[in-house]
Amino acid sequence: MSAAWGDDACPDAAAAFDPNGATWALARPAAHRALDILAIGSSSTEGIGASGPRQTYPARLEDELEHSGRLAVTVRNAGIGGEVASKTLPRLLAALKSGWPRLVIWQVGTNDAMTGVDESAFRATVEKGIAAAEAAGVPILLMDPQYTARRGDDARYEKYVDIVNDIGDRHHVPVLSRFAMMMRAGAKNAVAWLSGDGLHMNDRGYKCVAHALAIAIESAEGQKL
Repeated sequence: MSAAWGDDACPDAAAAFDPNGATWALARPAAHRALDILAIGSSSTEGIGASGPRQTYPARLEDELEHSGRLAVTVRNAGIGGEVASKTLPRLLAALKSGWPRLVIWQVGTNDAMTGVDESAFRATVEKGIAAAEAAGVPILLMDPQYTARRGDDARYEKYVDIVNDIGDRHHVPVLSRFAMMMRAGAKNAVAWLSGDGLHMNDRGYKCVAHALAIAIESAEGQKL
């Protein structure tokens, strides 16, 4: 699906989601069990900027996947606003150890970039999470930082965007590149995805993130990308 940025619809979802050469698959769950998805990260996962809990990307993702009629889905929102990757990692490891999730979506990097976390330490943290998911046999998707009007040092911020995408390339993990998706339309239009604080996404932004993820998940079900 493609649409003009002036419309309420989302831009091309396929172009938004970069599989980075990754091969991954989702086996169809047993008839009595839902596809259990762990959405973990910081404020973009928690849904700061959304008009209500059902407008967050995890809630919208669950709704869209269930509406397709192909999957029974449970999406658990494990977002904590302001959290950096090193704080998220123990929660991710605990969730994987529990055996609950069958798919992980890790939104990561924005707070690390904005607070100046060491780049090599950030990279190592994300790679530990990927290794843990691989060891648990759970597919993992990464979501890089969004464009924001309040990113401060542009060059430093964009380094973290590049790191997330480079990790995806190196480890063959799909990445939803929000930054590229928003910047492709130019900064003026990208602001249409942001809430009034110029930092967090709004309902439209969360809807389009959920849509891009839903397309990728539906494409991966039972086959390799």
